[in-house]
Amino acid sequence: MSLRDAMSCFATGVTVVTARYQDADWGMTCNSFNTVSLDPALVLWSVGRSSHSHEAFVKGGGYLVNVLEQSQAGLAQQFSRGTQAQRFAGLQGERAASGRLRLPRAVAWFDCRLWQVLPAGDHDILIGEVQDFGTGPGRGLAYARRQFGTVEPLPA
Repeated sequence: MSLRDAMSCFATGVTVVTARYQDADWGMTCNSFNTVSLDPALVLWSVGRSSHSHEAFVKGGGYLVNVLEQSQAGLAQQFSRGTQAQRFAGLQGERAASGRLRLPRAVAWFDCRLWQVLPAGDHDILIGEVQDFGTGPGRGLAYARRQFGTVEPLPA
Protein backbone atom coordinates (compact mmCIF):
# COMPACT_ATOMS: atom_id res chain seq x y z
CA MET A 1 0.00 0.00 0.00
CA SER A 2 1.26 3.48 -0.87
CA LEU A 3 0.75 6.75 0.99
CA ARG A 4 -1.51 7.79 -1.89
CA ASP A 5 -3.65 4.67 -1.29
CA ALA A 6 -3.96 5.45 2.41
CA MET A 7 -4.81 9.12 1.73
CA SER A 8 -7.58 8.02 -0.67
CA CYS A 9 -9.48 6.60 2.31
CA PHE A 10 -10.28 10.14 3.43
CA ALA A 11 -13.49 11.24 1.67
CA THR A 12 -13.42 14.78 0.30
CA GLY A 13 -15.70 17.09 -1.59
CA VAL A 14 -14.90 17.79 -5.24
CA THR A 15 -14.44 21.28 -6.63
CA VAL A 16 -13.32 22.98 -9.81
CA VAL A 17 -11.27 26.09 -9.16
CA THR A 18 -11.26 28.78 -11.87
CA ALA A 19 -9.16 31.89 -12.41
CA ARG A 20 -8.87 34.65 -14.97
CA TYR A 21 -5.25 35.35 -15.94
CA GLN A 22 -3.83 37.18 -18.96
CA ASP A 23 -7.31 37.45 -20.52
CA ALA A 24 -7.85 33.68 -20.41
CA ASP A 25 -9.85 31.28 -18.25
CA TRP A 26 -7.95 28.71 -16.19
CA GLY A 27 -9.44 25.82 -14.28
CA MET A 28 -8.62 22.58 -12.54
CA THR A 29 -10.28 19.92 -10.41
CA CYS A 30 -9.39 20.14 -6.74
CA ASN A 31 -10.27 18.13 -3.64
CA SER A 32 -7.96 19.97 -1.21
CA PHE A 33 -10.46 22.82 -0.60
CA ASN A 34 -11.12 23.73 3.04
CA THR A 35 -12.25 26.52 5.36
CA VAL A 36 -9.53 28.39 7.26
CA SER A 37 -11.42 31.12 9.11
CA LEU A 38 -14.88 32.68 9.32
CA ASP A 39 -13.64 36.11 10.48
CA PRO A 40 -12.10 37.08 8.20
CA ALA A 41 -13.67 34.66 5.71
CA LEU A 42 -10.69 32.62 4.47
CA VAL A 43 -10.51 29.37 2.50
CA LEU A 44 -7.61 27.36 1.10
CA TRP A 45 -6.67 24.83 -1.53
CA SER A 46 -3.35 23.60 -2.86
CA VAL A 47 -1.85 23.54 -6.35
CA GLY A 48 1.19 21.55 -7.44
CA ARG A 49 4.17 23.67 -8.41
CA SER A 50 4.65 21.51 -11.51
CA SER A 51 1.05 22.12 -12.68
CA HIS A 52 0.67 24.01 -15.97
CA SER A 53 -1.96 26.13 -14.18
CA HIS A 54 0.27 27.08 -11.23
CA GLU A 55 1.29 30.51 -12.53
CA ALA A 56 -2.29 31.51 -13.35
CA PHE A 57 -3.51 30.70 -9.84
CA VAL A 58 -0.54 32.20 -8.00
CA LYS A 59 -0.29 35.39 -10.09
CA GLY A 60 -3.94 35.83 -11.11
CA GLY A 61 -4.94 37.74 -7.98
CA GLY A 62 -7.66 35.33 -6.93
CA TYR A 63 -9.75 32.30 -7.74
CA LEU A 64 -13.31 31.00 -7.68
CA VAL A 65 -14.09 27.64 -6.07
CA ASN A 66 -17.06 25.77 -7.58
CA VAL A 67 -18.35 22.97 -5.32
CA LEU A 68 -19.61 20.34 -7.75
CA GLU A 69 -23.06 18.74 -7.60
CA GLN A 70 -23.33 14.95 -7.30
CA SER A 71 -24.11 14.49 -11.02
CA GLN A 72 -20.98 16.39 -12.15
CA ALA A 73 -18.34 13.63 -11.97
CA GLY A 74 -17.84 14.03 -15.73
CA LEU A 75 -17.08 17.73 -15.23
CA ALA A 76 -14.56 16.86 -12.49
CA GLN A 77 -12.83 14.52 -14.94
CA GLN A 78 -12.98 17.11 -17.75
CA PHE A 79 -11.10 19.62 -15.57
CA SER A 80 -8.48 17.09 -14.47
CA ARG A 81 -6.74 16.69 -17.83
CA GLY A 82 -6.25 18.21 -21.26
CA THR A 83 -5.65 21.78 -22.35
CA GLN A 84 -7.48 24.73 -20.83
CA ALA A 85 -9.52 25.00 -24.05
CA GLN A 86 -10.58 21.35 -23.68
CA ARG A 87 -11.46 21.84 -20.03
CA PHE A 88 -13.80 24.77 -20.76
CA ALA A 89 -15.24 23.31 -24.01
CA GLY A 90 -19.02 23.47 -24.12
CA LEU A 91 -19.48 25.25 -20.78
CA GLN A 92 -22.00 28.04 -20.37
CA GLY A 93 -21.03 29.46 -16.98
CA GLU A 94 -21.68 32.89 -15.52
CA ARG A 95 -19.05 35.52 -14.77
CA ALA A 96 -18.67 36.67 -11.18
CA ALA A 97 -18.05 40.39 -10.58
CA SER A 98 -14.32 39.51 -10.53
CA GLY A 99 -14.55 38.11 -14.08
CA ARG A 100 -13.88 34.56 -12.91
CA LEU A 101 -16.16 31.81 -14.20
CA ARG A 102 -18.91 30.24 -12.07
CA LEU A 103 -19.80 26.81 -13.37
CA PRO A 104 -23.43 25.79 -13.92
CA ARG A 105 -25.19 23.68 -11.26
CA ALA A 106 -22.49 24.07 -8.59
CA VAL A 107 -24.02 23.53 -5.13
CA ALA A 108 -21.86 26.37 -3.77
CA TRP A 109 -19.26 28.84 -5.01
CA PHE A 110 -16.71 31.11 -3.35
CA ASP A 111 -15.07 34.00 -5.23
CA CYS A 112 -11.80 34.84 -3.48
CA ARG A 113 -9.07 37.45 -3.52
CA LEU A 114 -5.67 35.83 -3.09
CA TRP A 115 -4.64 36.48 0.54
CA GLN A 116 -1.45 34.43 0.92
CA VAL A 117 0.63 31.76 -0.81
CA LEU A 118 2.44 29.30 1.45
CA PRO A 119 5.02 26.82 0.10
CA ALA A 120 4.42 23.26 1.32
CA GLY A 121 6.46 20.42 -0.16
CA ASP A 122 5.81 20.14 -3.89
CA HIS A 123 2.64 22.28 -3.65
CA ASP A 124 1.70 25.84 -2.79
CA ILE A 125 -1.22 26.44 -0.42
CA LEU A 126 -3.38 29.29 -1.72
CA ILE A 127 -5.33 31.08 0.99
CA GLY A 128 -8.09 33.29 -0.34
CA GLU A 129 -10.35 35.87 1.26
CA VAL A 130 -13.97 35.21 0.26
CA GLN A 131 -15.34 38.28 -1.51
CA ASP A 132 -18.63 36.75 -2.66
CA PHE A 133 -20.35 33.36 -2.43
CA GLY A 134 -23.58 31.57 -3.14
CA THR A 135 -25.36 28.22 -2.96
CA GLY A 136 -27.62 26.17 -5.18
CA PRO A 137 -29.78 23.06 -4.84
CA GLY A 138 -28.52 19.49 -4.74
CA ARG A 139 -25.93 17.42 -2.92
CA GLY A 140 -22.21 17.81 -3.29
CA LEU A 141 -20.01 15.38 -5.18
CA ALA A 142 -17.66 13.33 -2.96
CA TYR A 143 -14.48 11.41 -3.74
CA ALA A 144 -12.98 8.49 -1.80
CA ARG A 145 -10.87 5.46 -2.76
CA ARG A 146 -10.56 6.90 -6.27
CA GLN A 147 -14.32 6.79 -6.83
CA PHE A 148 -16.97 9.48 -7.04
CA GLY A 149 -20.07 9.35 -4.88
CA THR A 150 -22.15 11.47 -2.56
CA VAL A 151 -22.59 11.71 1.16
CA GLU A 152 -26.07 10.82 2.33
CA PRO A 153 -27.28 12.46 5.55
CA LEU A 154 -27.81 10.14 8.52
CA PRO A 155 -31.41 9.71 9.68
CA ALA A 156 -32.36 12.16 12.42
